[in-house]
Amino acid sequence: QVQLVESGGGLVQAGDSLKLSCAASGFTFSRHGVGWFRQAPGKEREFVAAISWSGVGIYYADSLKGRFTISRDNAKNTVYLQMNSLKPEDTAVYYCAADANIEMITTQRPRYRGPGTQVTVSS
Repeated sequence: QVQLVESGGGLVQAGDSLKLSCAASGFTFSRHGVGWFRQAPGKEREFVAAISWSGVGIYYADSLKGRFTISRDNAKNTVYLQMNSLKPEDTAVYYCAADANIEMITTQRPRYRGPGTQVTVSS
């Protein structure tokens, strides 16, 4: 059974940092691209970042480059999202995703997706 379980969300103040984690199981993590989406209340889901199975290919939403960093640890079957200089507009539910084809993540059509973790940034 495939599982993606996000953790690390919470309530922070503007300017703070937060690191999300996503633990994967039930599939060969080291052969899948993984990434993150987010969805704010009343808004469409938005691609955040993705990283290839090898870690060589890394993709970010243009608006988030420089503040967010994605990484992975294949030994721990875990993907991370380091978020710095958080803004109130970063408030959203953050979802972890996985797919053997990383393009399915960058185009928001992943095979696997977690239940999400709430991130709230207060001003």
